[in-house]
Amino acid sequence: MADEHQFIEDGLRRSQIDEFFADELGRAGYGGMDVAKTPMGTQIVLKAEKPGMVIGKGGKNIRKITSELEDRFDMDDPQIDVQEVDEPDLNAQIVADRLANALERGWYFRKAGHTTIDRIIDAGALGAEIVLSGKVTGARSRVEKFNRGYIKHNGEPAQEVVDHGQGVAVMKLGTIGVTVRIIPPGAKLPDDFAVRDDAEAPSVEQAAEAGADEGVESLLEAEPEEVPDVGADEDVSVPDETPADVDEEVLDEEIVEEAVEEVVETTDEPDEEPVETEEAADELDELDEEIEAEAADLVAEMEAADEETEE
Repeated sequence: MADEHQFIEDGLRRSQIDEFFADELGRAGYGGMDVAKTPMGTQIVLKAEKPGMVIGKGGKNIRKITSELEDRFDMDDPQIDVQEVDEPDLNAQIVADRLANALERGWYFRKAGHTTIDRIIDAGALGAEIVLSGKVTGARSRVEKFNRGYIKHNGEPAQEVVDHGQGVAVMKLGTIGVTVRIIPPGAKLPDDFAVRDDAEAPSVEQAAEAGADEGVESLLEAEPEEVPDVGADEDVSVPDETPADVDEEVLDEEIVEEAVEEVVETTDEPDEEPVETEEAADELDELDEEIEAEAADLVAEMEAADEETEE
């Protein structure tokens, strides 16, 4: 059998066993089960509100359940361990069965839902949710939800931390599904955080705060950084330190004068004369001759025009 089919087969078998225990141990306050395979057989841990009713007088009931598991579900040497539920109001399966029984006895769904969820929160739960789906008050089915506190619906916390329970209330108009989700007290969620009042600031932050109080003068008086060592092959020019008796204004004036002299020297330099080639000179001569000829023609035309006007 493939792994996928084996997973489906195990899940279906587990659901059938859970339904069997819910039917057989409903009056004893069945609160869920845990199944684990061991080398000696199959270990089953039952959670019940009344363990005495599960075991029965002289162990009669527990022997009956064991034989039923061997015959119906073909289990090898099932070993059943019954544990009492410390707080029934924090067990989702027990709460779902109680709420379903209350609805069957005629409780109004809104009163039953609020009363049940208040008992869960009073027991110390971090959050709870009750969902009633079906024909709650009339012929048309709908969904009613009751929420208190904090509840997770998605991700790993919804599967590992939240306790789930389901029940069914058989009414005259039809069945009503009851789903209960509870986050027990003390559950560790991935988004939990705590603020400590006695926390001390790290040493780095203390040093930064101490440095902020110091003035600029203390930073200027600090020793200059050392020049890193350089190999013998590399040339490093270290600027000479200016003497203390030299005025800073005089140094600034000298620097400005040197910069101005450099700018003047660069601007006074004559531009380089363009180098004339023989071809360029010939082209210039031809242009000059054409211009002189055109000028002579214009002068001749003007003289002829003047003679005509005189006549």
